[in-house]
Amino acid sequence: MYSVLHLPLALPLTAHNGGLFVSRGSGSHPERVIDSHELIVVRSGVLEMMEEGEHFRLGAGTSLILRPGRRHGGAAPYPPDLSFYWIHFAVAGGGPSAAAGLERLAVPRLAAAADAEKLCEFCTRFLDEQEGGGAVSGNPVPSLLLLVILAEIARGRAAGTAPPPLAARVRARIRVLGLSPHCGAARLAAELRCNPDYLGRIFKAAYGRSLTDEIHAVRVRRARRFLLETPLGVKEVARDCGFGDIAFFRKVFFRHAGVTPATFRRLHGHIYVNTE
Repeated sequence: MYSVLHLPLALPLTAHNGGLFVSRGSGSHPERVIDSHELIVVRSGVLEMMEEGEHFRLGAGTSLILRPGRRHGGAAPYPPDLSFYWIHFAVAGGGPSAAAGLERLAVPRLAAAADAEKLCEFCTRFLDEQEGGGAVSGNPVPSLLLLVILAEIARGRAAGTAPPPLAARVRARIRVLGLSPHCGAARLAAELRCNPDYLGRIFKAAYGRSLTDEIHAVRVRRARRFLLETPLGVKEVARDCGFGDIAFFRKVFFRHAGVTPATFRRLHGHIYVNTE
């Protein structure tokens, strides 16, 4: 009878450290050359970066992999609404050919997430593991989580591959109206002067989720931020994020986050946040 299952692990990368940057509306990403890869995942706002003469403009849900040994830095000051996750890591083998290891998973250097909410949730879990003492020698969990993050990025599309204009327009309107308790498919369709069913089909074909799911995702994403970054109670968070019924808020939040709002705050309220 055995009591331990031993599994051989040969991970293609090693996670170093990471954090969540929240802008104070000043400064820019430092210009530097580092010896590791840096993954950036923008949670909100717009981040402008450069690497060896290339310019990148990253919106919410966009990721960028900066390569080791190349000078990179900010291409514009940080806007006040910007926040992004960053993770430094090394690819097995090192050296100039190390980046080729990422191609086996087909991870675009610059990509738009298939599900930005899920990608940010994975990043939050990485930081939670790190702050809980996970980033210690011999512990594979941070590197495994990073591999999951990169696999999720690989599910997205190369940045610049635009969805249909109507789908993009309704998604932009949801970003503006989503926190209103009156936001729904009927209101969006009326504003865009089209049939609600048709609008829903176009949106789902482009983004893989219904209009209602997208509205809930926007609300839950904001609720997560309030739970982690403000002292508001759960009832206040629900109200400020467009939910008139706290029981329904808890149900939707659990479906998206896998835990209740109170548990989410307890589990993730200590992740590493930097502002400069």
